[in-house]
Amino acid sequence: MRSFSGRAIEPEKINSLFEATRWAPSSSNEQPWIYIYALPEQTELWGKMFGPLNESNKIWAKDAGLLIASLARKEFTRFGTANSHALYDLGAANAFLSLQAVELGLQVRQMAGFNMQRVIENLNIPATFEVGVLMAVGYPGDPEALPEHLRKRELAPRERFMQAEFVMNRVF
Repeated sequence: MRSFSGRAIEPEKINSLFEATRWAPSSSNEQPWIYIYALPEQTELWGKMFGPLNESNKIWAKDAGLLIASLARKEFTRFGTANSHALYDLGAANAFLSLQAVELGLQVRQMAGFNMQRVIENLNIPATFEVGVLMAVGYPGDPEALPEHLRKRELAPRERFMQAEFVMNRVF
């Protein structure tokens, strides 16, 4: 969803989102994720996360109650070797966060539309981490408040591939 109400998210709900990520599965129980979040009233931090968004995302992300940067640690802390599953594990944690958000009456929009280098610079992210996605989280808003092209997309029926297109019971 792209339509957010601008309503503030209660601190206990924010804590619940990140508590859900604690329980996501990960390779060797490494839990390689780190989250940086900003509330709209944290104007400096919000600006550092909002600024790198593509203009097409800024149109609606401005009304979110929370912006989140998701990061994955590139190496195992226990082994000192590359963790080739870190982004997969981060994706699982992001999914747990998203499911918890819906349970709490919130919506999440994960975004790849941002300037990666600006996010790294703005948030001072060490080279030992890889940026996953940025997320806008908030209470649902009125789709009628969106520009016409986004309103149409928001209200259109969701389209997904049929299982026959991606599930096989045979050798590739």
